[in-house]
Amino acid sequence: MRAFGAIAAMAMLAGCQQAPRDVSVDGAWVRLPAVAGNPGAAYFALHGGSKDAILLAVMAKFAVRAELHESMEGHAGMTSMAPVRQVAVPAGATVTFAPGGKHVMLFDVSPSLKPGEKAPVTLSFADGKTVEVQAIIVGAGDPAPK
Repeated sequence: MRAFGAIAAMAMLAGCQQAPRDVSVDGAWVRLPAVAGNPGAAYFALHGGSKDAILLAVMAKFAVRAELHESMEGHAGMTSMAPVRQVAVPAGATVTFAPGGKHVMLFDVSPSLKPGEKAPVTLSFADGKTVEVQAIIVGAGDPAPK
């Protein structure tokens, strides 16, 4: 009789499916520009959900324009930076936006932002979903938050 109960329980569990998980974002922060008028940058970690996702854009109300960028090593060890149209976020993987790699360039950042404050940043994905996070604002010469 116990075996029947165990089999019935396993059959019920097999019929249950977990709800799909969406991409999540954490560790968001923004480095203010060192010189007014120069761009700032945003960084964060994207955690893939149950399905592959594609990040298409990032918006920040405190900047006139935001662009996805990637730094890479070029000729003779020189580092260069270029805009990217989209960033793939494989299911279950983590894609890190950090200094020296993928990042978001923020143009014409509002001078009203101050280090230590938080400001909203919205990420838009190809499936039409958006994720808004509160990014910690960091001064140009200050260390990244931990």
